[in-house]
Amino acid sequence: LGEANFSDHGANRLGASALMQGLADGYFVIPYTIGDYLAGESYEKISTDHPEFKKVEAEAKQRVSSLLSVNGSVTVDEFHRKLGKIMWDKCGMARNAAGLEQARKEIQELQDRYKKEVKVTGGADFNQNLERALRVQDFLELGELMVIDALHRNESCGGHFREEFQTEEGEAKRNDDQFCYVGA
Repeated sequence: LGEANFSDHGANRLGASALMQGLADGYFVIPYTIGDYLAGESYEKISTDHPEFKKVEAEAKQRVSSLLSVNGSVTVDEFHRKLGKIMWDKCGMARNAAGLEQARKEIQELQDRYKKEVKVTGGADFNQNLERALRVQDFLELGELMVIDALHRNESCGGHFREEFQTEEGEAKRNDDQFCYVGA
């Protein structure tokens, strides 16, 4: 929502005001507005007998069961910090192919370690540690996808600067002929 709200920063969504707008909208505005909006809507009851529901429910239960059965020795927060450091160091606003390749390798290794070494205490019901573990598992996948996307985009564009793609003056060098699209 902060990206869509341009009241404070106009068309330039890359400045500090855009970040603050995202935080303000995300933390302070949305929790009060979206709940009120959704509470006023009427929804038809959806059956849980559909085969796709059963499939997704089984996948979710397997995912939870798998995390709870690891019984490793490394906290979820430690994995989260390690992923954050990789992303900050190698997939930040300034990046290069070598660093991105290294980041991808490190994230894949971290994912493998996560499956074998994560420590999730508690059970499956009302467990904030499990909730955090599932979120960090998603972050690991998202981090890898961000690195893959950054590797694919052979240009400097917006707030992301590929060191290999700059002018002699050190300015961002776009490549709109090949990258004027949204890719994932």
